[in-house]
Amino acid sequence: LTQLAARIVGTQVSLINLIDSYTQWSVADYGMDIQQAPREESVCQYTILEDDSLEIKDLSKDERFKRKTYVENDPNLRYYYGVPLETSGGANIGALCVLDTEPKDVAPEDKELLKMIAKQVVRRLEALKKIKDLEDRVDDLNQKKRKISHDLRNPLSGIVGLADIMEDEIKNERVKEVLELLEMIKKGGNSLLDLVEEIMDQEDKEQEKHEPGKNEFSCQSFADKLKEMYQPQAKSKGVNLNINAKDSADDVFFPKSKLLQIVGNLITNSIKFTDDGGSVDVEITVNRTDDDTDDNELFIMVEDTGVGMNQEKVQEISHGKASSEGGTNGEKGYGFGMSLVKHLVDKAEGTMQINSELGEGTQFKIVLPV
Repeated sequence: LTQLAARIVGTQVSLINLIDSYTQWSVADYGMDIQQAPREESVCQYTILEDDSLEIKDLSKDERFKRKTYVENDPNLRYYYGVPLETSGGANIGALCVLDTEPKDVAPEDKELLKMIAKQVVRRLEALKKIKDLEDRVDDLNQKKRKISHDLRNPLSGIVGLADIMEDEIKNERVKEVLELLEMIKKGGNSLLDLVEEIMDQEDKEQEKHEPGKNEFSCQSFADKLKEMYQPQAKSKGVNLNINAKDSADDVFFPKSKLLQIVGNLITNSIKFTDDGGSVDVEITVNRTDDDTDDNELFIMVEDTGVGMNQEKVQEISHGKASSEGGTNGEKGYGFGMSLVKHLVDKAEGTMQINSELGEGTQFKIVLPV
């Protein structure tokens, strides 16, 4: 398209420029090899302010440009004609321009052809944007599929483990213990249904005004939900899972979105790498930064007495590059859980700190704005 524009009006140079607050980006060029320039140095910064087009017969006689490097020195540009690139939403995002080292007189019909080319440029840019949006949506759907598989597999494995324990208890006629295990299975199953519903929910929770307690957690309700979901998995492996919430901030509510994925993956990971008889401790609280509850921080600590990690593994997780490893009982993993935690924490503009040594257990500290 840039070559076509230059041929139509007989200029040496043609550019397609996109402009942001600070920079002019040349996304296509003919006759001049250029990638970017400061916005204040460009001619197209004035073109995007026009409704129709901007023509400058001789740049060397225009006070705005006569001392610019590209006018005084090589390539000694003189003529400029630019057409705004107007999106379907009415925003001028850049310009199609033609330039030459000699003053020119472009015929009106050639200018109309340039305007037609500019419209074609915008159509192609918008088509590329739609393609990219569709690709992102496909990626998002694939991520959701993987998330569903990962987040359901571990709680379900815990429930299956409890069923095995129940079988032994029934053989020994220990009815009370069996009833306790059945209650845990029931709670775990209900929590799994809640998790499926949350994962499949496509609504933008940020645009909703949540009713406290319905689509939100308090510290205590969050702790209760985690107990329901992950006690079965911990008990089936013989790991002592302790989840505590500080009630000093129980009047602060925060959205459910992503929290179960973040903390659930940390708890599952700790159980996975903790031997029978070990423990996993979870602490949940809200750090008040001021009286405005919109400016508080949710603090989550997950600490285990497991096998620990070397610093190389800690760095892999910190950079979102964790790979899969088998648990202490040979549990299967796909290397997705910890990378997902890192991704979700970063997306929520939170922080994650990892303290661990081989043979000494691991401690995760997560801070999220709420």
